[in-house]
Amino acid sequence: MSTVTKDLYELGETPPLGHIPPRMHAMTVRQANFGEPKSAFTREVVPTPEIGPREVLVYVMAAGINYNNVWAALGVPVDVIKARAAQGDETGFHIGGSDASGIVYAAGAEVTNVKVGDEVVIHCGSWDPEAADVKASGDPMFAPSFKIWGYETNWGSFAQFTKAWAHQCMPKAPHLTWEEAAAPTLVGSTAYRMLTNWKPHNVRPNDIVLVWGGAGGLGTMAIQLTRAMGGIPVAVVSSDAKGEYVKRLGAQGYLNRKDYDHWGMLPHWTDDAKFAEWTKGARAFGKALWEAIGERRNPRIVFEHPGEDTIPTSIFVVDNGGMVVICAGTSGYNATVDLRYLWMRQKRLQGSHFANDDQAYAFNQLVIEGKIDPCLSRTFTFDEIGDCHQLMYEGKNPDGNMAALVGAPRTGMKDVP
Repeated sequence: MSTVTKDLYELGETPPLGHIPPRMHAMTVRQANFGEPKSAFTREVVPTPEIGPREVLVYVMAAGINYNNVWAALGVPVDVIKARAAQGDETGFHIGGSDASGIVYAAGAEVTNVKVGDEVVIHCGSWDPEAADVKASGDPMFAPSFKIWGYETNWGSFAQFTKAWAHQCMPKAPHLTWEEAAAPTLVGSTAYRMLTNWKPHNVRPNDIVLVWGGAGGLGTMAIQLTRAMGGIPVAVVSSDAKGEYVKRLGAQGYLNRKDYDHWGMLPHWTDDAKFAEWTKGARAFGKALWEAIGERRNPRIVFEHPGEDTIPTSIFVVDNGGMVVICAGTSGYNATVDLRYLWMRQKRLQGSHFANDDQAYAFNQLVIEGKIDPCLSRTFTFDEIGDCHQLMYEGKNPDGNMAALVGAPRTGMKDVP
């Protein structure tokens, strides 16, 4: 750690604890650069953000990589810079990053849960705990002012310093490296809420849970959480190699989605031939699911996020009285539903979005206790942040989660192609 105070520090040159330089290095996105992530992210020097009384400034050691900043780079479906400009943000840039590990360097006057010098991870649920709509909501996730930090807010983790609400800061697991600690919080907390919040459809012992994208960030967390809760996870993956990976994580079995071709929106129910063809594909998938489970039992919960391509099949295979819970739509948003399954079989289609403090802290505690592996598969340098988002954009990212080093040294970097 440097003992000399300066206005700007190079990456990896740690300022004295508590010293806040007026400028910092950041990986930004600007409207003029919207497009593929590899060219949308640019390193520049920007002012270090100022904090309010309930906020903290964290020196970022490592940043997790999530798909939301692929969207930010593309400028679709939302131009996040334009949206914030309408609310008074005049910076003209977006600093993304919705997962971080780091050291608290400054804390606002009303902060009581952390202090300067604490090693923390940051969850991405951004809300002012004193806001009227948050107090009235019962759950901050339902408050109109809730935002995803580092996507819907500026000053995320792709910079030497990030600002966040103090309640977002949680203890870093001591046994993890900075990059391991930075990797799992967004996807893990999201999965935790999906599997525990929607009573009576919280995971019970011996429940079958079908997990889409089992080898990805969300899926790897859902598999481990299901096992920790006594359930039986079965994963959907895109290759047999990924299938073996999820089995090592604890999946009972897996299905390779490339063995089926009935994906997409449902044919219209009046088109008998096409509807029968789709049903044949869905039944074949359901039969293979029984084989993966080892008995003729349907999943009580389907853990969804592909959306448009897969929702019809998910609703078809979920058990009577079961739930399909969804947190994204990576294959598209115009999902179709055969309503007969919802009313006659009393199935449930439930939306879910990130997590509240209790859920994020509960997930983090499982990480601290060593019950959840962050599944860090590859670590990138700060200047490679655009490259790792490009891998996500092209569907070429490795299994599990990725992270980028910011202030942490390169020693021990995990670099798996």
